[in-house]
Amino acid sequence: MKRYLLLFSLFMVSSSSLFYSQKTTVRKPQKEKSSALTMKAGAFIDVNTAAYAPSAYDPLQLVKDVLISSGTNSCVTPNVSNVVVSPNLPASNVQRSWGYFHKGTTNFPFTDGIVLSTGYANKAGNSFISGTLGDDLPTGSDPDLVAATNPTKPLYDAVVLEFDFVPTSSQVKFNYLFASEEYTSDFPCLGYSDAFALLLRPVAGGPYVNMAVLPPPGTGPVSATNIVPDGNGFSCGPINAQFFGGLNTANIETNFIGRTTPLTATATVTPGVAYHFKMVLADAGDSGYDSAVFLEGGSFNIGVELLDPSGATLPEEINVCDNVPQVITASVSDPNMTYQWFYNGTAIQGATTPTITATQPGNYEIQVSFPGNPCPGKANIKINGGTTPAAIDASLLLCTTPDVTWFDLTDAMPSISTTTGAVFHFYEDQDDAIAQNDDYIQDVLHYNGNDGQILYVVVSNGGFCSKMVELTLLKEATPTVSLVASKIKVCPGTQVELTATGGVTYEWANFQGTGNTQTATVYNTTTFSVYSLGTKGCKSLNPATITVEVVPELTSPLRDVEMCQGDRVTLDAGAGPNYTYLWSTGEITQSINVDQWGVYSVTIDNGYCEKTFTVNVMGAASPFVTNLDYSNNTLTITAEIPMINNIPQTAEYSIDGGISWQPSNVFTGLQDNATYQIQVRSVGTHCVGALEFFTFHVRNVITPNQDGVNDTLDLTALGGFNNFTGSVYDRYGSEMFRFSKQTPVWDGTVGGKKLPTATYWYKFNFDYPKSKANMSQSGWIMLKNRE
Repeated sequence: MKRYLLLFSLFMVSSSSLFYSQKTTVRKPQKEKSSALTMKAGAFIDVNTAAYAPSAYDPLQLVKDVLISSGTNSCVTPNVSNVVVSPNLPASNVQRSWGYFHKGTTNFPFTDGIVLSTGYANKAGNSFISGTLGDDLPTGSDPDLVAATNPTKPLYDAVVLEFDFVPTSSQVKFNYLFASEEYTSDFPCLGYSDAFALLLRPVAGGPYVNMAVLPPPGTGPVSATNIVPDGNGFSCGPINAQFFGGLNTANIETNFIGRTTPLTATATVTPGVAYHFKMVLADAGDSGYDSAVFLEGGSFNIGVELLDPSGATLPEEINVCDNVPQVITASVSDPNMTYQWFYNGTAIQGATTPTITATQPGNYEIQVSFPGNPCPGKANIKINGGTTPAAIDASLLLCTTPDVTWFDLTDAMPSISTTTGAVFHFYEDQDDAIAQNDDYIQDVLHYNGNDGQILYVVVSNGGFCSKMVELTLLKEATPTVSLVASKIKVCPGTQVELTATGGVTYEWANFQGTGNTQTATVYNTTTFSVYSLGTKGCKSLNPATITVEVVPELTSPLRDVEMCQGDRVTLDAGAGPNYTYLWSTGEITQSINVDQWGVYSVTIDNGYCEKTFTVNVMGAASPFVTNLDYSNNTLTITAEIPMINNIPQTAEYSIDGGISWQPSNVFTGLQDNATYQIQVRSVGTHCVGALEFFTFHVRNVITPNQDGVNDTLDLTALGGFNNFTGSVYDRYGSEMFRFSKQTPVWDGTVGGKKLPTATYWYKFNFDYPKSKANMSQSGWIMLKNRE
C-alpha cells in the first residue's frame, strides 16, 4: 500500500509522463520454467547453508574473514570497525538480505564471498524457484545511492553493508558482479534501474566516491539500465554490452535472469587514514523484481599487495624457473612510510624500498609501516624454484619396412634434450601443448604419424619448468642397394669402376663420396661395400658387397744400366709363369743385347694382364785424372775410376794416346818440356779419360854472363799453348818482366839494364789446346849477375 501511496503523491507533484507510467504500470511476476539442468543436484550455488561455517558469521566476521584478503591477519581487526548491515537481521533469520555464498559444483565465476540482495538472500541460489524473485524488505530508498546512480524511478528495498577501515595500502579494491531479475521482457529499457554503488569517503568527512563504475570504454554506474545486451527483446540495447555476462535461460547457478561479467572496483587511498565504506543496492520502480551483488571472497584488500612489473597483483605463490630475476613491488608507495623486506624470515640488509629483485627461490615478505599504526602492513610471496631442461627443435626419421610402420618417439628424445631426468610429453595439437593438458600421445612407442607432421614436445623437469619445442616427423621406405664392378679380377694397380643402385645417395665403406659411382685403383684383393640412402636419409638395412680379386703382380729384374760408347750390354726381362715378351725393338725374347744408349721397354703378358717395364741404357762415367806428379823425369798419375752399374772397375794407363797400356800409374824416363797424351780407362770397356801433359822443367838459377850456360829463363816451349802468360817479380811484388809468345825469354834485365843479383819470383799460365785445361805454375829463381 505504501508503494502506491508514494506513487500517487509523486503523480500529484509532477506532470511527468514517466512517473505517471511508474504509478500506473503494474508488473506481474512471471512463471519460471524448469529444465533437466535445473533439477539436477548441485545446479545452484549455495547461499547461507549450514554446510559452510561462514554461513553463521555475523557481518564483522564476514567482512574480516571472507571479504578481506588478509582477514586472517591479527592486525585486520583493529583496522576494520563499525560494521553495520541494513536491514539488520541476525544470521539465524532466513529472511535476511545478506550472507555467505559458495559456488559449490557450479561454474559460477567466484568461489565464495558475500551476497547482498534486495530480497531474501537464500533465494539467490540453493534450488530452483519457479516464480520471479520479488521479496519486500522493510527499507526504502537510499539518498547516497540515488546521488551516485541518478535512477529514473524511485528506489525500494535498499540493502546496505558499511564499515570503517584503515588501509595499510595506497589502494583498495575488490571484485564483484551484479545480477538482476530486471533482465526480463524490456524492463531495462523502461527505466527499472536496479543499481549498486560502492561508496567511499574519509571518516573525517568529505563526499562519497562511487567505486562501482564501469571501466573504460564503459561509462556510468553499475545498474540494470546501464548494462544492456543487444537483442533478446531489449529494444534499447546494446548499452555497455561488453560488461553483460549472459542470460540465465537454463535457470542454473542462481535464480536471477541475467548478470554482469566480473568487475573490479578500485580506489586510491592514503595509508593510515580512516575511511568509511558503504555498499548499497536497491530495486527501482517497485519490489517485483529483485537484484543482488556478489562480492568475491578475499578480493577486498585494505593491506599491502605485491605487484609484478606490469602492475598486476601477484598470487601468494609463484613458480620461477632458472632463477630468472623477479621484480616484486609493494602496492604501497609513500615517502612517509618505511619498508623492510624479509627472506625466509630474516631481514634483508639494505632492502628498505618498495621494490626488490628476487634472485633465488624462497619466502619473501615485506612489512610496510606508517606512523602511529602498531601493525605494519604485510605481504608475502613464496617463490618455488626449478630448472628448465635444455631442449631444441629436432626431427625424427622413420625408415619403414614391411614390419615397422610406426614411429618410436623415444628415439627423438636424445636429440631434443640431453638433460638427465627430463620428462617428455608429445602433443599433436599446439594449443594442447601450450595448455600442457592431458591430451598428449600416450603410446609413444607406436605412433602412426605422417611424413612432414609436426608434433609439439613439452620437455619438463617433472614439475613446473618446461620448454616447448617442435619435432618434425619424416617418413620414407627403407631402400635396397645393389653393387656391380667393371672388373672382378685385375692386376695390381688396375682402376676399377664401382656402380651402386637403389638409393638417392650412398654411404661407401671404402670412399668419402656419396655418389653412385666410385673409381678405385686396386693393389690387393679388396671387398667393397655400400649402403644406399633415400631422399630423407633412410639407409638400407644391409650393404651391398663385391670382391675384386688381384692376381699376382707382374715383375721384372730390369734395372737401368750404364755403358760407354762402343760397349754392349744384355737386357734381361726376367722369367715368370706364362710370361710372353714384346720389346720396343720388336724382339720377343726374354733378353736382348744393345749397343746404343737410349730408353728400351718390354711389355710382359701373363695371359690375363700385362705390364710394361722401361729401362734406361745410359752412358757410363769415364775415368778422369785428378793429379799428375812429375819430377826427375818420372810421372805419377792419380785418377778417379767411377763404378759402372755400381760395380768397381780396374784401371789401366797410357801416355802415348792409347797405343800402349800398363796397369801401373807410374811412368819413368820422360823428357823434360815435352807434351804427352795421357789416357786412363776401365779395363774391358771403352770408358777412357784423356789428358795432355807438358813436362815443364825450370832451372832455379840463371847467370846471364853470355857463356852459353844458364844465361836465360827460356819459356819458348810454352808459346804454342793457348792463353800463355807469365811474369817475373821482385821481392816487393813489382813486375820486372812479362812473358808472351813474342817475348818468351828473360835474360835477367829490365829495360836493357841488368838487375842485381837476388831471388826473384815467377808465375805463368797456359791452356792445353785439346782439353782446354788450364795449367798454372809459380816458383822462385836465383839471378846472379856479374860485372
